[in-house]
Formats: sequence, structure tokens, C-alpha cells
Amino acid sequence: MTHPFLDLAPLSAAHFASIEDRVARLLSTEQDVVIMQGEALLPLEGAIRGTAGPGTTALNVITGPYGQTFGDWLRDCGATVYDLAVPFHTAVKAAQIRAALAEHPEIDFVSLVHAEAATGNTNPVAEIGEAVREHGALFYLDAVASVGAEPVLPDAWGVDLCVIGAQKAMGGPAGVSAVSVSERAWARMAANPNAPRRSYLSLLDWKERWVDAGRTALPHAPAQLEMLALEACLARIETEGPATVMARHASAAAATRAGVLALGGGLEPYVYEASEAAPVATTLRAPAGVDASELVARALAAEPGLPLAAGGGVLAKEMIRVNHYGSAASLAVVGRCLTALGAALAA
Repeated sequence: MTHPFLDLAPLSAAHFASIEDRVARLLSTEQDVVIMQGEALLPLEGAIRGTAGPGTTALNVITGPYGQTFGDWLRDCGATVYDLAVPFHTAVKAAQIRAALAEHPEIDFVSLVHAEAATGNTNPVAEIGEAVREHGALFYLDAVASVGAEPVLPDAWGVDLCVIGAQKAMGGPAGVSAVSVSERAWARMAANPNAPRRSYLSLLDWKERWVDAGRTALPHAPAQLEMLALEACLARIETEGPATVMARHASAAAATRAGVLALGGGLEPYVYEASEAAPVATTLRAPAGVDASELVARALAAEPGLPLAAGGGVLAKEMIRVNHYGSAASLAVVGRCLTALGAALAA
């Protein structure tokens, strides 16, 4: 008996390349786009290990937990790292980036998360990119959460390594991801003796065996189901229109903030300024004396399946996340989340 998920024709190199081209159109980029066969941590780590080494001096911006992880990877590569950490309830300012670059002119690598779904903030990448470009540093951007929810424009912003994943605002699969790579970034990797080679983490392998070879023969068997799911989610975004998809996320975020303020009961937005709040997810601060994880558990017990979660780690007792991304970026879903939280608070 045939099965639609199991008995699939092989994915050709031409089909694979066409999906990469659709990702490039989504990002409005002329850079090489490489689709990686794993969750977004794969290209996030591979891009750092490919371009950073003992001679690298990095400015690592921390606006949430992923920024902390990038600093760990950079140090593990032997880089000298200056961390610029800002409170998780806000965003980093371009002026802070400029000041750090002026204080340490030797910086040649800047790592930044566009939107932190875990903390609910989003950073002004266009302005930051201008500062990084003027300084001449390589610019590495994690746009995994932001892509689909707000503009992601590596070429216009001067981003050399832009990593995306499909599992959040794009509404696609978690097991496949992509990275756009500038010529400067490829050159940095080629000159880096410590860049992974013949490795699952290696972007250079993809360049040499796939991009430079004309994208005619795949280096290995692709993650077929995930690739087809990525193609389907790209088609859905193209049909709805990227601007419409982004507007839907922005409306969900605005409705969540407004609804929480109307709800009362001590809940309040975790990110103070609406202009610094990510459209992909809204974080809330639990009322004094209320454990956020217990409140979320009570809300989910009443209505399982809602896109609600408590904050991670030390934030579990104080932060609630409303993950209004992908298909959940709708006013109906936001309304159900707020109703459930209100009932849990009342109880």
C-alpha cells in the first residue's frame, strides 16, 4: 500500500535549487542561499564556526538567550568577544552599537538576533547594519523568528550571514533551515583554517560541492519531507502575500498588548515599548506573587493546544509567552489565549 509521506519520488537537484531560489526571493537577496538539512541551530553554529577563529574580535549583542549562546560559540572558536547585553525588556540601540565599535575599533565581527521570540523583543537591524557596514565588520544575523513576521532584508541591511528557520512566522517545518552568505563571508571562511570542512557543520562543503558546481548534483540525500514542507510554506506565503502575512503578525501582536492592558489583573507586557516588541510573539509579566508557569499550566489545562508557554530558565516564574506566529497569528487565537489567561488568573 502506498503512503503519501513515505513513497515519494526522489527530490532532484533542480527541485532543491528551485526551493533555494524561492527563499532568496523571500529575502530579496542576490547572495548565495544555502538550505541546510537540519534545524536552524545547524547554520547558526556552522556560520560562526566557519567565519570566526583565534584572530577574530567579535561584538556579541545579547538581548535574549540566543545571544548568550552565540557568545559561547565564538569563545569556543578562540575569538576575543565583547558582549553588549541589554535588559530583556528592551531592544539594543544603534547608538550603543556605534559606541561599542568606537571603543573597540579592532572588532571585525558583529552577531545579533533580530527578534528574540523567547523574550519578545526585536532589534532595529537596518540602523544597526548601517553602523556595522561603516565600521567594516562582518555582520551575522539570526532571523529565525523574525522572517515572515517582519521584513528581513540582508542585502539592504548589509548582513553577511543571515540565518532563517521556517518553524515560526513562516508556518513551516522545524527540520530544515537556510542561510544567505555574502561574498565577504565566503572569503572569510575560505581564509579560516579552522572552518569546518568535510563536516555536517560545514558551509564551505556546500559552496564547493553545490554552489560552485552549478547546483547540479546534491552532496547527499536531502531531508525530503522537510524540503517539500518548506516549499509548501513558501508557496502559501507567496499566495497570501508577504506583506499580508507580516500585517497579520503585527495585528496579532498589537491585539495581544491591547488585550492584556484591558484584561487587567496585574498582567502587563514584558517589553515596555510597543516599538521594541516583536510581532512574532508577545511576552507578558505575571502579576506579583503569581507563578507564570503555574498560570500557563492552568490556562492550558482548560484549553489545551493554545500557543502559550512560560519563559525559559530563570524567567519561568515571571514571564508568559503568547506565541502568535504562523497560523496562530490571528485575532481569534489571541482572543482565546487572553480569555484562558484571564480565567486562570481569576481562579
